[in-house]
Amino acid sequence: MTEHEFARQVDRLVDLGYPGLLTVSPTDFRRALEPLAAHAQGRTDSGGPASEAGSGSDGHVDLVIVIDAPTLATSETIPLIERRGVSAIESLYPREVQDFSPIESVRLPAGDAYLLLDVDRGADTIDVTPNDAFAIIEGRGRSPLTIAEGLALLTHHPEFLQPNNCFSLLASRASDKRVPALWLSDGRPKLGWCWAGNPHTWLGSASCGERVGAGVRF
Repeated sequence: MTEHEFARQVDRLVDLGYPGLLTVSPTDFRRALEPLAAHAQGRTDSGGPASEAGSGSDGHVDLVIVIDAPTLATSETIPLIERRGVSAIESLYPREVQDFSPIESVRLPAGDAYLLLDVDRGADTIDVTPNDAFAIIEGRGRSPLTIAEGLALLTHHPEFLQPNNCFSLLASRASDKRVPALWLSDGRPKLGWCWAGNPHTWLGSASCGERVGAGVRF
């Protein structure tokens, strides 16, 4: 059941030091997230009991806790992402993370944390331009992901990132045609960017089915 996966992710965030980054105690951090637990209860993992805390390597994750507090710096959280013993890096030059904002069509839940549900890596949008992938995703009634959501996804499921299926984060944009994306560079997870009109044979566009909040504040 996904409530067990929810508890696993809370434990992971505590172990990684998120309470300290948010200047709250581990107890207060856990208590603040409790309202979200109710939204995890009763949901069944698509992979069944054997994959309850699955790696996400199959391209689907049922639930992700997203911490998106304004006081939490991406420069502090990216190094906490580790895949096969290698920490993630950011290379958005000439842009910076703060240059990218959620697009107008995406409505994020209020608060400092929320749940991302029914996440798909976008295998069928590989070699499709981000512009075209955006239309495909919205046509299915789904939503592209933000930078914060992509990083949260890899924090809990680093194997979601695969060499033959990395993914763009179409819900975060700057004032130009750059689209942020997560891929592997010599085995290292990397937050970078690609052009909105360029397709890549190894890059799809991730999406989610739903976002659920509970007004969490730390």
